[in-house]
Amino acid sequence: MSTPRVTLYSRPGCHLCDVAREVIERVCADLGEEYVEVGIDDDPQLRERFTDEVPVTFVDGRQHDFWRVDETRLRAALGAG
Repeated sequence: MSTPRVTLYSRPGCHLCDVAREVIERVCADLGEEYVEVGIDDDPQLRERFTDEVPVTFVDGRQHDFWRVDETRLRAALGAG
């Protein structure tokens, strides 16, 4: 199994996280990519780093978006990799 190219940093009860997850799931399913979701509240360093910027999306280890995931930009980033 390959390493997921997309990482979603989120927290429970976050409406924007729910919306971002839906976009990421749809794009990854369409493109045959995988993603991983990491809860920032479980890690003090992540909680301090991202505070209220969640959801934060990384593609190939680099920050891609925060608060909202733009589907077109995400597709382009995954297509270019």
